[in-house]
Amino acid sequence: MIDVSLVRWIASYMRPYRWRLALLALVSVVEVGVGALTPWPLKVVVDNVLSGQPMPHGFLPLASLADHVSPATVLAVVLLAGLALQILDQWVSMLHTQIQVQTGQRLVFDLRARLFAHLQALDMRHHTSVSAGDAVYRLDADAYCVDNLVMTGLFPMGSAALTLIVMLAILVKIDPLLATLALIVVPFLYWLLRVYTGPLGERAESVKELESTLSERLYETFSAIRVVKSFARERYEQERFGTRSTSAMQARVRLTWDESLFSLAITAVTILGTTLVLWVGGLHVLRGQLTVGSLLVVIAYLGSVYGPLSAIAHTSGSLQEALASTRRVRRTLALEPEMSAGSHGSHDDPIQMRGHVQFDRVSFGYEGHPSVLQEVSFEAHPGEMVALVGLTGAGKTTAVSLIPRFYEPLAGRVCIDGRDVREYSLRALRERIALVLQDPVLFRGTIAENLRYGRLDASNDEIRRAAIAAHADEFVSRLEQGYDTEVGESGSGLSGGERQRLAIARAVLKDAPILILDEPTSSLDAISEEIVFNALKRLRAGRTTIVIAHRLSTIRDADRILVLDRGRVVACGRHDDILRTSDLYRRMWQRLVVGRSLDEPLTIDELTQEAL
Repeated sequence: MIDVSLVRWIASYMRPYRWRLALLALVSVVEVGVGALTPWPLKVVVDNVLSGQPMPHGFLPLASLADHVSPATVLAVVLLAGLALQILDQWVSMLHTQIQVQTGQRLVFDLRARLFAHLQALDMRHHTSVSAGDAVYRLDADAYCVDNLVMTGLFPMGSAALTLIVMLAILVKIDPLLATLALIVVPFLYWLLRVYTGPLGERAESVKELESTLSERLYETFSAIRVVKSFARERYEQERFGTRSTSAMQARVRLTWDESLFSLAITAVTILGTTLVLWVGGLHVLRGQLTVGSLLVVIAYLGSVYGPLSAIAHTSGSLQEALASTRRVRRTLALEPEMSAGSHGSHDDPIQMRGHVQFDRVSFGYEGHPSVLQEVSFEAHPGEMVALVGLTGAGKTTAVSLIPRFYEPLAGRVCIDGRDVREYSLRALRERIALVLQDPVLFRGTIAENLRYGRLDASNDEIRRAAIAAHADEFVSRLEQGYDTEVGESGSGLSGGERQRLAIARAVLKDAPILILDEPTSSLDAISEEIVFNALKRLRAGRTTIVIAHRLSTIRDADRILVLDRGRVVACGRHDDILRTSDLYRRMWQRLVVGRSLDEPLTIDELTQEAL
């Protein structure tokens, strides 16, 4: 059965290149036509030049030439004509290959670009459940499916069908019985295709999945190479890689063995067909019903007919792998992107945002896990700094992740300026939120390029001012190449504190009305931390700042501190107030600031005295 949806899907990628594909089809037709002519000079040499028989009716100019020149001259002319046809055939074949490769690569480029854009548009739930290695494998390997289907499958099969029609039409004129015998193999080939393609497709998809998990293992290992080396787990990782690699290798070997058996069966059928035609054709030559030259033409045509059929059989494994990759790609493209999930605004709605953030009885839980947030309510006004504190797992990072809509609340609303964030377009919303993560992320490139990621049109002066505000200019200026210094992947070559200060500078450069800081000073020393927060105090004028911090000393002057415990807000107020009213906050302050055990509670006066 032909999968109509698959045909439509392939056609959607072929449509922009219809004229290029039409040219490829025309070149294929010319190639078949030239291929049909190439055996005839050999027939003329054997049947007419060497044997002295009259030239065929279609070679009247050559017959006229034979009457006036020696046979040697005629032989030279015929051989030169054959040589010209062979060169033309090779040139057309080269042109066919060039157009095919260029078009195939353009098809892959389009699919890869669409797949990359779609993967970026998927929500955080997808990216937290599917490894980056799998996404890379789909972009790197699976994206070739459209090229393999069209250029390895569709066009070769079309060329084989056209060749079959042309060659059989000529064979019927030469010897109808031989033409009929040449077709005997077709039902057997069709039966073999029906029997083998199903199992091969299933095994090919299984191999793709195993190779994808192998890619995931490699990506995960090298992205955590510092951890691997620190625990001296190279041998352990080698064993884990070897286990997965062995499984993928064995599956690939089994698939290749099945493909080889299929190819052997196809080759055996075509050889038997060729042998049968040669036997009958030889009998016809012995009986004088067929010339030797005509038999040579028949043999050449059989190669032209059976060759593409055998080639398709030999590449059937690749076609099945392409179909498996196609299914994987289509499953990915079928996932709903977050851009269309609940967004009512257009993609680039202009927003004049003040930054008034409001949580209204918000509840949230990850799929398959207990609720992380339960009816959380609070407000953060422009110019205010609101701090979220609590024990690990209290839901602090999850709460701030709902503001830029990394996740959607299960109940309640998150509003900005009185408007539900789901009413903003995602791009417009996120353009107005600056976020500094606990684990700073830098890209391979210069320091200036990493900072300019916050605002692509920022000038060099603006970049330096942002770095000064984040206390980053001090160490950048000491570097030999300054802001043009290249940093490695994930900021390798810089300390954790330096990476964190650059991440803060990038957020400052964005100059967004809402600034979210998730443990922004976790990698800074006490002096740098104080300098950065003093800078943030100046920068937060008119800006809503939401801070997550375990080091409570850094948020003592916050306008409002929310204490979260098991997904609920259990205390809210300024530092001095909740220090007296919240037992949990008081115990956290005692442990994290004063350094005393939680089993040795201090009075408020003692805590205040210790802090001073």
